[in-house]
Amino acid sequence: MLLISPSSNATNSLLVVKANPILLKKLKIIAIGEGEAHDSFRLPARIDLDQQHVARIGTTVTGRIIETEAVLGQEVRKGEKLATLNSTELGLAQSAYLKTNAQVNLKRLVVNRAQRLMDSGIIAAANIQERETMLAEAEVDLRTATDQLRALGMSNDDLARLSKEKKIHSILPITTSIGGTIVERQVTIGQVVQPSDALFTIANLSHVWVVAELPEQQASWAHKGDEAEATIAALPGETLKGQLIYVADMVDPNTRTVTVRMELPNPQRNLKPHMLANLLIRKQSVQELILPDSAVIRDNDKDHVFVETSPDEFELRQVKLGDLNLGTRPILTGLKLGDKVVVEGGFHLNSERQRNELE
Repeated sequence: MLLISPSSNATNSLLVVKANPILLKKLKIIAIGEGEAHDSFRLPARIDLDQQHVARIGTTVTGRIIETEAVLGQEVRKGEKLATLNSTELGLAQSAYLKTNAQVNLKRLVVNRAQRLMDSGIIAAANIQERETMLAEAEVDLRTATDQLRALGMSNDDLARLSKEKKIHSILPITTSIGGTIVERQVTIGQVVQPSDALFTIANLSHVWVVAELPEQQASWAHKGDEAEATIAALPGETLKGQLIYVADMVDPNTRTVTVRMELPNPQRNLKPHMLANLLIRKQSVQELILPDSAVIRDNDKDHVFVETSPDEFELRQVKLGDLNLGTRPILTGLKLGDKVVVEGGFHLNSERQRNELE
């Protein structure tokens, strides 16, 4: 048996459709032009605290909690007392301060008395120099004791009161350094705490972060200040828009990802830390040839479009297109600037082509 392969002209003729006047009225034809094309990447994300407005409150001294007034979820103001601590360490430091302060006062009197005696010619200058040296050493000890009390949380007013009253106060209030909401509380009455312990976490929840991990292959997509969109699983139907406030400068060697963050306002407190979310990042727009998605004809699992070759003839041409975005697709191969394509009515043309092919 002799098999005859169809010529290329015969094959091309099967891809060309001649439209009658009735069919032409159903077609909409445009010329291929340039437009802004965007690629996008959707990442799993989570809601996190705005770490720039979070404070972990502890104590500067070891002691035992004797009172706590703050509860989880409470709104607090800056400087408000959260708990009260009884510290033996603080009492010992105050005792050392009072003793050193007394020594300084005593040695200062000795120096003044020696100065008067030297002025009267009773003692030599060497004697007063010795006493001045002892006074300077005592003043160094006093400054050390003062700095230790400041490090333990005592203010200048507290030090002035201690010097005046000369009474040891081993009770120390634990106060918050920022205003916000108590989101963590790790303290109970009677608990012995140390400076390394975080007793309360205070956060300003009026803003939150959306945090995601961007694969290193797409790391060049994200830049600080880029617009992004977030959807929250617990808030269906809502799309929240914002900007990237942080793109890590280093790749995590364990996950091979780059951390990105977006900031969102949260006036109603609907966004809860640790909620699951999705973050959509768009690649910066570039000018590319674009095609309305309505023009695309799927045939044999490939993308095609009808290109006008004459006023009433149209050729079905295979094309390679990018991902759909806002109703358009970037043209990778198959078309050039100015080609006229059918964007409406392509289905009718394809039906006519298939009928001609069967005939």
